[in-house]
Amino acid sequence: MTSLNEPTQMRLLAIPRLAAGGRWRVEAMRTLSEPCFLWFTKGQGRITVAGQTRGYTAHNAIFIPAGVMHGFEVGPQVFGTAIFFGKGSSVTLPASPLHLRIREVHAQQELNGTLDMIQREMDAGTPAHDRATQAYLGLLGVWLERQAVKAAGDQVKPDAARRLVARFTTLMETEFRKGAGVGEMAAALGVTPTHLTRCCRAACGRSAIDLLQDRRIFEARRLLAETSLPVGRVGESLGFASAAYFTRAFQHLTGLTPSAFRRAQEPAAAIRPS
Repeated sequence: MTSLNEPTQMRLLAIPRLAAGGRWRVEAMRTLSEPCFLWFTKGQGRITVAGQTRGYTAHNAIFIPAGVMHGFEVGPQVFGTAIFFGKGSSVTLPASPLHLRIREVHAQQELNGTLDMIQREMDAGTPAHDRATQAYLGLLGVWLERQAVKAAGDQVKPDAARRLVARFTTLMETEFRKGAGVGEMAAALGVTPTHLTRCCRAACGRSAIDLLQDRRIFEARRLLAETSLPVGRVGESLGFASAAYFTRAFQHLTGLTPSAFRRAQEPAAAIRPS
């Protein structure tokens, strides 16, 4: 079974489909090993990227590089398109996350046209359709670069608190499987746990421990849903001291025991995006 966390090639999906099998798949903190582009055309919600939460609405374009922690709300009225570029994509893309509010109708139409052509070439059986798809992906990269330049004057530079939270999410991604706590990560960042939590609350409205537990429990849910690894091994692989502690923490955050969660995922496996 292929997971979005284990990409094999470029995919284009409707944003609501990302939540097939559970909204936790998009709302919990997680990272991908490939770049991702989100184009919202309807609805609104909040998105957290690198520990900073912002609202999004229609005609917002969001680019998330590989390895950047993120999660976003997908309500019933939200619609749009997501592109996953695949691990090792050769498309020239921004090095940092972008959140662009596209107000110009021409720029909206240009993007919609490019996405339509990507989908058309992906579905085509004509000669060289794969090269044509890559060419249109290249145009998407150009569009992103141009829109980022246009929006540069409107972008607010992150303050010290938000820079710290971004560093925390980067460190968290390398440490969350080892059982490291907020105190250890704060020490590695040269700050106190209290200061780190204060900065996290300012940047995204959540504490440092909330972000850490969300990341660990997302990974636990992914392993339970997509692998046959025994429950005890899942907890062990994420640094939980015992199977009982893992079960308590998992049930506290999800309302289900790990075994019950795994059983609940089986009917959804057939509709999970690959």
